[in-house]
Parts: sequence; C-alpha cells; structure tokens
Amino acid sequence: MSAKASSKTRGKSAPVTFGTARGIALALPGVEEYTCYGTPAFRVGRKLMARLREDGDTLVMKIEDSRRELLLQVDPETYFMEDHYRGYPVVLLRLSRIKADSLTRLFEDAWRRLAPKRLLAMRPQD
Repeated sequence: MSAKASSKTRGKSAPVTFGTARGIALALPGVEEYTCYGTPAFRVGRKLMARLREDGDTLVMKIEDSRRELLLQVDPETYFMEDHYRGYPVVLLRLSRIKADSLTRLFEDAWRRLAPKRLLAMRPQD
C-alpha cells in the first residue's frame, strides 16, 4: 500500500456488518450462535444476548435500562426503540451506523450481565 493510500484509510474504521458482530460475540467465552425468530442470534448460558432482525441491519441487544436511555438520547441515529420492545431490557441498533469498538463494549456488557459465574471467571475485568 502506498503512503498516499494508507493516509486515506488511516483513522477510518471498516463498516460494521453482521459478520463483524458475529466475530465479536463468538470471541466471548461460552457464546453460541443459534436461530431466534428465524434470524441469527447469540446466547450465553441459554440467555439471549442479541439477535439480528429481518432487515439484516438491526440488532436487538440486551442492555441495562439506564444505559439504553443514555444511548437513545446521545445517538438516536444509531440506537432506537419500537413499541414492541418497550418494557424489555434491550436496545435496537443499526449495524451500518455503529462503530466496532462500541459494539464490542455492548457485547461485553451484555455477556457480563448474562454469563454464569464459571464463564465470568474465564474473563476477569480489567
């Protein structure tokens, strides 16, 4: 790659796809991919962490209510809710808008909330 080409890509992150989400999720101990409502999903300890919606760009992600409210206020283009999900500890997010490091943090947080103690011991917090 030339210096000119590398300067154009420096600082830019690759677009997040479901493949990116899959790699992030499956890197966490005990996470399995399965099918939920006919779409790919991820679980740990038989508990749903996230699932892809039928549009192929929206991920339903488990999250704490307080964090969800903050994300909805700060970045409504990426994070949103629909009436169907009100009352559940989830947020909807657009893969085409989220940054990989933000998605990684969301998966890590969901995993820490849902994973059994034996799996949590495999990944101590920093």
